[in-house]
Amino acid sequence: MNESMIRDINLAEEGKQRIAWVEKFMPVLNTLKEEFSADQSFKGKTVVMSIHLEAKTAYLALTLKAAGTNVICTGSNPLSTQDPIAAALVDNGITVYAWHGCTDEEYTLFLNKALDHKPDIIIDDGGDLVHLLHTTRKDAQVNLIGGSEETTTGVHRLKILEKAGDLEFPMIAVNDSYCKYLFDNRYGTGQSAWDGIIRSTNLTITGKTVVIAGYGWRQGRFHACKRTRRSCHRNRGRPDQGY
Repeated sequence: MNESMIRDINLAEEGKQRIAWVEKFMPVLNTLKEEFSADQSFKGKTVVMSIHLEAKTAYLALTLKAAGTNVICTGSNPLSTQDPIAAALVDNGITVYAWHGCTDEEYTLFLNKALDHKPDIIIDDGGDLVHLLHTTRKDAQVNLIGGSEETTTGVHRLKILEKAGDLEFPMIAVNDSYCKYLFDNRYGTGQSAWDGIIRSTNLTITGKTVVIAGYGWRQGRFHACKRTRRSCHRNRGRPDQGY
């Protein structure tokens, strides 16, 4: 029985349209979905995903479902959860515990509800599932094979556990994969920062000076980037420069 906790199931059609658009531009997942559907690679397994709940990650969840997986989704950030996407997943038979703007208490509740399903595999974003599995929810490790972690923050938390000898199950550090370093960490973060600034300010910023502090190209470090839009564009291909 699907016991999902979402904002509004009536938003499902809007969410499906967003996911359908994303599907056109994800050839790797399309290929995997075709293979998984044929061989039922994960049949009988339960995967719990704590992710930014939007169209791209939703399509990953649907790909895993096509492999025979029992997929449980919750949001890794209350402000990134898209309610139409959550509704679309539920309408496609996936259990979801998430809604946009949830409180801290609701966020923790959703994580625990997801872990109640005793996952075989986890997909974590930020390390909150791993934290619970090592503290108050060790009972949810009963079927656990291992999992993956996407973000720098989450991998940092994993390395602390590993160094102390306290990491209790295998985890793949997706953030450290070479393809993610080449594209997402190097270009994606910078482009997202510019897009966010432009959308949030709705201003023309050509010729102005902007300061962005956060993850940069120097691996494993925080640094600030102070560039005009023109000089940022000029230095975009150079790892020794900020974005």
